[in-house]
Amino acid sequence: MLAASPAANNRAAATDRDWVNDALRRIDADFNRSADTHLFRLELPAFPGLTLYFKDESSHPTGSLKHRLARSLFLYGLCNGWIGSKTTIVEASSGSTAVSEAYFARLLGLPFVAVMPRTTSAEKIAQIEFYGGRCHLVEQASHVYAEAERLARDCGGHYMDQFTYSERATDWRGNNNIAEAVFEQMAHEEFPEPVWAVVGAGTGGTSATIGRYLRYHRMKTRLCVVDVENSVFHDFWHKRDPSLVHPKSSRIEGIGRPRVEASFMPDVVDRMIRVPDAASLAGMRLLSRLLGRRVGGSTGTNFVGVLTLLCELKQAGQQGSVVTLLCDSGDRYACSYYDDAWLAGQGIDIGPDLARLTGIVNDGCWQG
Repeated sequence: MLAASPAANNRAAATDRDWVNDALRRIDADFNRSADTHLFRLELPAFPGLTLYFKDESSHPTGSLKHRLARSLFLYGLCNGWIGSKTTIVEASSGSTAVSEAYFARLLGLPFVAVMPRTTSAEKIAQIEFYGGRCHLVEQASHVYAEAERLARDCGGHYMDQFTYSERATDWRGNNNIAEAVFEQMAHEEFPEPVWAVVGAGTGGTSATIGRYLRYHRMKTRLCVVDVENSVFHDFWHKRDPSLVHPKSSRIEGIGRPRVEASFMPDVVDRMIRVPDAASLAGMRLLSRLLGRRVGGSTGTNFVGVLTLLCELKQAGQQGSVVTLLCDSGDRYACSYYDDAWLAGQGIDIGPDLARLTGIVNDGCWQG
């Protein structure tokens, strides 16, 4: 069989380049149709002189903070020449990134496969399938990486690998990243430069972006990362041992990892707080009551970290602001985190933590 002529190869390359140009236009047009997400203030009277802000990332078209990451990963893959008009997109995910990537894959007319733990919420699986994606479930969270690599290799597709590329796919200096969006909206507030910014870590991309942005703009704001059970990030931050692994997977979807991810940058993190799962889910339930709408488990983890810091600031007689993220809607977890039978099956009792956190919100001091 004769090989294609150089002229034919050049024509094919030009055609695919035209497709890439149009794909970039489609993504930019989609971004242009969406206003930035809201920044709102939660009033906590027990903490006078201290203000708390949430950047509501649940209002993205795909309902979570991961919409920004998925957009960046697609732009990165397109501009690096990794994604073409016939490329199957494969991702390893606990759900939200896969939902957002399925959205962008459909926007570009590309097949999409999400490799996820079997424990991923049914609501997230349904959303991925709604956008035309296919879900490939594995028994253990630690198996998603190798299985995604294998599937991409077997089909000649592209493994997006959010855990490696999230910190480099996002321009941390600006370009509407999460940090720039937050601090531009904070500009006219009483305390425009927060004392603390609080986020969780899944890939580590969000904390890497915010931490580097703070340094680049010479801000005094410090970065606190909250970590969960069955995750190695907290220990890695203290020990700097990249070989750390955990035999179990995080029960708080979207944050916590059983291994150290390449995108997690400990040197830009000023403090880490480990939050037990029961406290995360109690914080989620309490914050949902305060807001009048459901939030997800990772937002509950953020809230527990925020309350810890607010208590410390109040005790020190300090004024200022704290900003964190509302990562996604609690509607994705109706059959898990908001189901008391599911909690009982997991051996999680949120009662004591819910009472303690409610006392903190009411009294403005740490309980226990």
